This record gives sequence, C-alpha cells and structure tokens, in this order.
Amino acid sequence: MARLIGKPLKRNEDPRLLTGQALFVDDVELPGMLHAAFLRSDYAHARLKGIDVSAALEREGVVAVYTAEDMGDDWAPGPPLVIPPPTIEEVTFNTRTQVPLVKEKVRHAGEPLAVVIAESRYIAEDALDDIVVDLEPLPAVVDIERALDADAALVHDDLESNLAAHLVQTKGGYQSAREQADLIIKRRIVMDRGIAGAMENRGIVAYWDNKQQYLTVWDTTQSPIPIRNGLAGMFGLSEHQVRVIAPFVGGGFGPKIMMFYPEEVVLTWATLKLALPIKWIEDRRENFYATTQERGQVHEVEMALTEDGRILGLKDDFIHDSGAYDPYGLTIPLNTQCHVLGPYDIPNFSSELHVVFTNKTLTTPVRGAGRPHGVFVVERLLDIAARELGIDPSEIRRRNYLPNDVFPYDNVIIDQAFANFIIDSGDYLPAMEKALDMIGYKDFIENEQPRLRAEGRRVGIGVVSFIETTGVGPYEGARVTIESSGDVSVATGVGTQGQGHFTSFAQVVAEHLGVKVSDVHMVTGDTAQFHWGTGTFASRGAVVAANAMNAASSIVRKKILELASELLDAPEDELEIEDGEVRVADVPRMSISLGELAQKANPLRGAVEPGTEPGLEATAYFGPNYGATAFGTHAMIVEVDPETMNVEIRRYVVVEDCGTVLNPLILDGQVHGGVAHGIGNAFYEQLFFDDNGQLLNASFADYLIPTSAEVPTIEVGHTVTPSPLNPLGSKGAGEAGAIPVPALMAQAIENAIGEAGFEILESPMSPLKLFNLYYGDKEQ
Repeated sequence: MARLIGKPLKRNEDPRLLTGQALFVDDVELPGMLHAAFLRSDYAHARLKGIDVSAALEREGVVAVYTAEDMGDDWAPGPPLVIPPPTIEEVTFNTRTQVPLVKEKVRHAGEPLAVVIAESRYIAEDALDDIVVDLEPLPAVVDIERALDADAALVHDDLESNLAAHLVQTKGGYQSAREQADLIIKRRIVMDRGIAGAMENRGIVAYWDNKQQYLTVWDTTQSPIPIRNGLAGMFGLSEHQVRVIAPFVGGGFGPKIMMFYPEEVVLTWATLKLALPIKWIEDRRENFYATTQERGQVHEVEMALTEDGRILGLKDDFIHDSGAYDPYGLTIPLNTQCHVLGPYDIPNFSSELHVVFTNKTLTTPVRGAGRPHGVFVVERLLDIAARELGIDPSEIRRRNYLPNDVFPYDNVIIDQAFANFIIDSGDYLPAMEKALDMIGYKDFIENEQPRLRAEGRRVGIGVVSFIETTGVGPYEGARVTIESSGDVSVATGVGTQGQGHFTSFAQVVAEHLGVKVSDVHMVTGDTAQFHWGTGTFASRGAVVAANAMNAASSIVRKKILELASELLDAPEDELEIEDGEVRVADVPRMSISLGELAQKANPLRGAVEPGTEPGLEATAYFGPNYGATAFGTHAMIVEVDPETMNVEIRRYVVVEDCGTVLNPLILDGQVHGGVAHGIGNAFYEQLFFDDNGQLLNASFADYLIPTSAEVPTIEVGHTVTPSPLNPLGSKGAGEAGAIPVPALMAQAIENAIGEAGFEILESPMSPLKLFNLYYGDKEQ
C-alpha cells in the first residue's frame, strides 16, 4: 500500500479557486430571485415603541416588508445550542437566545428590526430609509466589570441581574498550596473584543419550491446538517424536505457555526411565504454588528510557586462577556479554564467564573474559542515569576511540564463537553527544545541581543508553550464509493472553509484504495449527499472526519479484496491494490481494474447470494471518547522602536505537534494563517465601544487587520506524538497558530524593552497602548 498520508501534496481544490470556478453563496443565481436587506438598530439598548413600514411598501420594486409581528407564531427565540447537563452541580445558567427580529426590546446595536424583500439589493437598501421606527433609548450595559452592579440596567428584564452563568471549578486545595508557597504572583489581566474578519462575509440564498414542496438553502455555515435539522423543525418540515448546501466558504473561524442567525430564520420564513428565491449577502459594516465576536474577559489571577519556580497552585477568577445572548453557553469560558492549566503540572487549582450579559453583539467562538485567554494568563504569570526568581523563561517552563509518562492525564475539572478534561498524550520538552534550536535562542541571548543593545536597538525574544484541545465529538461520517469509471467518490457532512479537505481527506482514502489523490472526488457540506454529522469547528476535521473516512475506506478495501479474490481465484493476502487495479502480487498479469470490479459488484441481471450488498461502497462514522490535545511551542524575535513603540517581528518560529500529519504542506498553511490571525489578536485588532454601546471602529479604515507587511516569514517545525484515541493518531491544528501569539508577543516585547517593572497585562496591545504604558509609567 503506497504511503500517501503524510505527503506534502498540493491542494486539489486550488485550480478551481484560483480560476474563479469555485461556487460561493453569492455566485448562486436563480430565476426570479429577490434580494433582502435588513433594517438594524442604531441603539445598543432601546425599547421598540412602534414601526411603520407603509412608505417602504409603496416603493417600486419592493415585494414585501416584514417585522416581528408579521411572523406570528413562527417568531421565537433561537434554540440554546450548548447548555450544562443536569449532572453538573452548582452551576447557574440563564439561557437567553437571539431572536429573528426585534419584537419588544433591542439588546445590541445592529440587531435586526425589519427586513425588506425587493427586486434588487439596491431597491431593498433604499427602502430601509422609508421605514419609520420609534425607539426609546435605554441605559446600556457595556463595562463587563459593572454589569453585575445593583444599579446596572437589565439586558433581559425577566432576570434579576445580568448574570448569564456562574461556575466554580477546583482541583486539590489552592489555599493550602498558597500557604506553603515561597512566591505569590498576583495580577489583573484583560483581554478585549475583536472580530473574526473572514474574507467572505456571511450570505444566504433560500428557495422554497412550492410544487416540489422542497426547501433549498445555500449558506455560509460551518454546520450545514444541524442547520437543516433546525430549519426543518422550526417550520414543520420533514428533514428530507430541506437541503442545506455549504459551498466553498471564504473563511469560517467560528462565527459561521453560530446557529441560528436571524437572517437564516427570516429568509427561510420569507421564502416559505413568497415561494421565490431570496438572497442576502452581508456587507462589511453589517459584519461588524451582526456577526458574532469574541475575546472579552477580565481575570483576577494569582500563582503560588516554590523558590525554584515550581508551580504549587493557580487561582483564576474571571468575568466573561457573553454579549446580549448566550446560545453557546459556557463553551468559551470553559475552554479558558482548561487552557489556563496549559501543559503544566498544576496540582492545585481554583477558578470562579461569572458570565455576564452586556449590550454588545453576542459572543461565540472565534479562532481559539477561549483558549488564547487561558494561555495568555498562565504564560504571563510564568514570565513574571521567572523574572522575580531569576530563572530563564524557557527553564521555568521545563521545570513545570507534565512528564510524558502521566498520559492520559486527567485534569479533574470539566471541559467544554462537560466531561473531565483529559489530555490524551503529550511530550512537551522536545517541542520546546526544537523551537529554541530553530530560533537560535542561546546565541541570541548570549551574543546577538547584547551586540544589538550596544547599538541602542531594543530587540527581544520570547518563547511560550501551549496546548489546544481538538477533535471533539460527537461524531462525523463519510461514504466512500468506487464508481464504474474506477474513480472514487466521497461524501461527508463537514463543510470546507479553506482547510484543504479536498486534498488531505483524499489522501486518506487514496492510500487505502490504491488510486491517485486526483481520482478521489470529494463532496462536503451538502445535506442531500450526506445526512449525518455536526460540522467543521474546534479543529476536528483531521480527527473526527478523517477517521470516519479512514474507517469507510478500510471497509471498501476489504470488499475489493474479497470480490477480487473470488474473480481472480487468488487468496486475499496475495493481492495488492495499486494504480487503480487489483493484481496478484507474484503474477501481475492477473489483474482487474477497480472500475470493472465496481461493475461486477453491481450486476444488472442474475442471482446473488442472500445478504449480498451491491456496489463497492461503505458508510462509516467515528466519534472519540474525548478530544485529542495538540500542543507546541512558538518563539519570536522582535524589535521595538522606542520613539513610536511600533513593533517589527524579525523572526517567527513554530513547532507544532498535532499527532500524525495528514499533509504537512496544508498543515503549515494552516499554521501560517493562524499565526497571522494571532498577530492581529495580539497587536492590532480591537473593537472600541462608547458608554452607549456604540461601536466606534466598524470599518477596516479604523479596525486594523495585519497585512503581509506585518506578518513575517513563519518557520514551521514538527514533533509527532500520535493520539491513542483514533486509528490515524491525528490531532487538530486549525487554531494552534493563533492561540499562543498574544502571550508570546507580550513576552518578546517586555524582553525587548528590558526594564524592571514594565509589564504587559492586556491584549491586544498596539503602538499607542505601548507608548502610553511605557512612557506613562516613566512619568509616574
């Protein structure tokens, strides 16, 4: 069996993408298609007193205008997606989910009040100006640290406070560890909000064919099968009457798994009424208000250590900003709690979590989904401890790594799946050592940095470790079929947003079936082609979906060998599958092509043995007991301009361990993209709100995203620690590039400044923030 898994093959899908032949939602054009535009609230918090759409209805080209009242009994808040099970004790959780259109009260700026359906988007947009809305402004809840104040306005009037959730997690006894400590590090750490900023904004085309009684929805979703199931349930349809297609998607990053966006519900409802196709494509300004966001947390944290730098315990009490609603429950803050523990042996841990409602766009996962927060907290404390104890930052990490003989390691606390947070495998020291070697750590510290500092240049180095929980369940599936042409067709429920699925998944299948990767034809994200699955998120494709394909391909391989053995009159163990045919190993002339085998497996006439399954096809599913945990080390060298506090990244090194690598070329691309995203999160991307909840920088003129000028050449290395949880031994890596960057950048900048007392305790930073932090401290 020729090895294809692990080969750095170029992506099959790229010719289609580069020549404009790939289908995106906005490419969908249907006869008689109408266009939608949404009227959105300018206020973050307001009482809806009335809405008059009569003038909009009179505009030529307007087909319909709908408000919440028009939806009647079909108007309902969306379903909660992740809620704690009753087995989790001592947790407070108040479920409040988003609504399709505002009925009584606006809870965040940009929340939709009405929708116009017109013959063109231009007419629909113009008609929005015809709508008269009476809104009574209310005080806005913006500061998450004041959201629980007794005099704070209520985001949800039926609750006694703005508390969305409360949970305490403990391991060991932190207080007793604190009493034994030689050093206590205590800090307040802030991480602020940003957007995902995908290249392609969200978009939907919905069409109810009244004659066929069939609904088709093209959607920029990361989760087409749950969208199908949900829309069917909401509108009383059979799931077989609904087809959801997630075509090529120009970046997902988490917000596109959100269910259900108001636009998905409203467009579906409208096409059911009008029986005409309707398209809505989000513009960039809408994206800043209407697409979910992430990152807002404030931590009061302390770490207890011995004099030789060993961690005795960690206490992290923090507030998490849920925004106006909480459909994703505790997913993000639970990820934070787990990743605060990092790859380290922390025997005593305590964390009290408060999740609060605010009058901001709701929060759901964005690349990292709470993991960067936890990594930032623990890595910052280790850096501070290393300085106070006079220990090298790399050495303090070495002393605290979990040893490689403790896995699987149960951290005792619960993770996002409300199960024990167990790390399946790890070997952290080799990844650290490889990163130090690649960046030239020893030479930089001993030679280059002193030389450059003597020239008056502020250069610094950073090195941080991280873990990434990946490959969460419940399951994914795949169907693999040998066609009569000899080509292989594969269908799976996961969608693709640029991860290279059409290539890496094909490598898994082609290796089993002895065909070229280019002969494997992949269908992803189409509920008419595959009916069961969850979606593309949490770095799970290479774990859950790939292992389903591995299982289905293994079954098809067995069928091939059984049938070929019968037809060639040779034992199965003497057969080999290569180059699209089965042949007897010692007698190559005795062979049969896969195409001919497929035809013989599906006879048109004659009798077959009872129980015979037609075709060379199999469907299989894979679901892990718990998620596989990837890990790695990032290192960087920066130079800080002391006059402007601008930061130039001179070198960037990543050592990633995601178990068995399916395609190193694609993996490195994922890492590059993640690092670029992480640089934005660390130094550029921050949303600014005023006291009324108004977003002040809702455009790329004011919201900074790093370009190729700011992103350095990224050097990537690998170690391989296979996961014992799946046959391929794979772990995910989609978010790994982004997760440790804020912590790394803070450490490297501090090292470049090189002055006692200068600390970075918030993210993202910026030249202005650095300038104020550095020179402000000097003035004091």
